[in-house]
Amino acid sequence: MSIPDPSWGTHAHTVLEEAGHRRGGARDEVIDLLASQACALSAQDIETALRAQGRAVGRASIYRALDVLVEYGLIKRLEVGRAEACYEPANPGGHHHHHVVCEVCGELAAFDDRELEAAIARLGARLGMHIDDHDVLLRGTCRECAGRVPTATPPQHLHQH
Repeated sequence: MSIPDPSWGTHAHTVLEEAGHRRGGARDEVIDLLASQACALSAQDIETALRAQGRAVGRASIYRALDVLVEYGLIKRLEVGRAEACYEPANPGGHHHHHVVCEVCGELAAFDDRELEAAIARLGARLGMHIDDHDVLLRGTCRECAGRVPTATPPQHLHQH
């Protein structure tokens, strides 16, 4: 499982300052929040978390901040099958994790897997490609939802007489 990376926040602030962006406002709030998270958040999740911390940042400001962070390669935009995308820090050292999403409740969880990374590297070599980046998203049903969802009855085949 991934852990929050506060050094990413410092890195993000430095990159933006060197590009001429001033500190302060919604962008700093978003950076600080994302640096404290272990996995991806949607803009709505970010807004809710900031409000819970007593910070009133509007959704439009959050989206503008996210757009700038994506533009500079500081965060990754993940399409996880929800109504809106999720965002998470792009580690400057290249370390990353993958995701699994419950298709019933939408719960998103991060996971690391060295064997999967090795398999992707072997696949790249077999294809004659150097794999610079990749995203893995697994879809399924979490344990909690699996206990609540009735199992489907196998289809009945029609037989002609």
